[in-house]
Amino acid sequence: MDLDIAEKTKFSPVDQNGWRQMVDQALKGESFDETLVSTTDDGLRIEPIYPRAAMDDNRPGRHGKPGWHMVQRIDHPDPAEANAQARADIEAGATGISLVFAGAPNAFNYGLPSGPETVAAVLNGIPLEKIHLRFDAHPDSRRSVEWVLEFLGKRRTNPAKLSLAFGIDPAALFGGTGRLRMSIEALRASMPQSLAGFLAADVPGVLLEADGRIYHQAGGTAAQELGAMMSAAVAHMRMVEEARQPVVYATPLLGFSVAVDHDLFQSIAKIRAIRRLWARIQEACGAAPSPATIHAETSWSMLTAKDPETNILRNTIAAFAAATGGADSLSVLPHTAAHGLAEPLARRIARNTQLVLAHESHLGFVDDPAYGAGGFEALTDALCEAAWQEFQRIEAEGGILESLRNGHLQGRIKASRERRAEDIADGKRTIVGTTLHRLAQERPVATLAAETMPVPEDGIVFCEKLSPVRHDELAGEPA
Repeated sequence: MDLDIAEKTKFSPVDQNGWRQMVDQALKGESFDETLVSTTDDGLRIEPIYPRAAMDDNRPGRHGKPGWHMVQRIDHPDPAEANAQARADIEAGATGISLVFAGAPNAFNYGLPSGPETVAAVLNGIPLEKIHLRFDAHPDSRRSVEWVLEFLGKRRTNPAKLSLAFGIDPAALFGGTGRLRMSIEALRASMPQSLAGFLAADVPGVLLEADGRIYHQAGGTAAQELGAMMSAAVAHMRMVEEARQPVVYATPLLGFSVAVDHDLFQSIAKIRAIRRLWARIQEACGAAPSPATIHAETSWSMLTAKDPETNILRNTIAAFAAATGGADSLSVLPHTAAHGLAEPLARRIARNTQLVLAHESHLGFVDDPAYGAGGFEALTDALCEAAWQEFQRIEAEGGILESLRNGHLQGRIKASRERRAEDIADGKRTIVGTTLHRLAQERPVATLAAETMPVPEDGIVFCEKLSPVRHDELAGEPA
């Protein structure tokens, strides 16, 4: 009897054309594209179904290490308080910390005061041999390398045994603040000498970083973010060549920072695209391919001021995307960040979001779980093509620094931001808790009473600043 039922319920195989015919019948005249196909901000199609992708054993992979560094932002303006936060985070399971200084493009009005005494105070008593230590790009990024080496020398700690990332990215600083402390010409002349000194000191880890977060936070599309990152990476490689250093030895010292948001599909594809684009650039430069070192941070732009508990879900989706996409380190912004400096509970939720994904969901157990899935592979390929076009556009404009100085990249990002604002105003995009299902009365949000740190006004070269903007602000809903 069971066999008869199985025979009667067996479905005949259906190919793509047969499936499409049945869908058209079910739609009863409705448009296939308008009903079932969506598009990204870059105009890339998201089909409702995909065939299995061809397997490629030569695809660029991760470093082969399971899991990722679970990084907590350290951005309290008081170094003593920042040290207490770092100690608490590490004791509670964080495996890395990121020092965010005032004036950094992603400091969001707070940040550590600049100087070697701050580094010494914040890192006092921190088990550096057991964690990942990174610095976000800030006005004193180059000097911070010397601060760390000085601190390690006093502690008699061998830097070669540590996991470090210094996040030096002049383009991110230029675009995120609108200024540099010297002309672009002087920067290009001085950076090779600095790089030669850093490389001679045998500083381990990521020295230079192509940081795409500022372009994302200002309203740029995924392709614009990736294209800018690749142009910054190429600029770094040129500086290495000008320092008369072999590019093949320097590529492991180059890393990437990227924003991940609640668009799970695209965020996974974006991280996978970084690895492919970086492999292509190294190939074009004649360098032996080295894996891309990728730091991900949950998006500031997706956070809402109203009903901020919804941000916990957004952060979880973004963190899931970073882990499954293959980020080497991840920082989750506290869900109350739109209101101010996060208090301990919000920091704990941000930290434990990663801990649950790592220790309970075991997301780091499988390397590239999206590999071979038709939808992810198609979007990754399409995103690579769109990002490569943006990269070529920026290079034709003279490279990332020249494009920023002349406002070309800012103009394209502004247009993308305005299109997104129009979609929100027209109801094509919804923000739960802000434009949809609002609370009748907002609950009070607890934050720390900390002094805001303005961006330093020094600098002699100016460009149009790429200011962070949240989606709820585009909807006319400021905090």
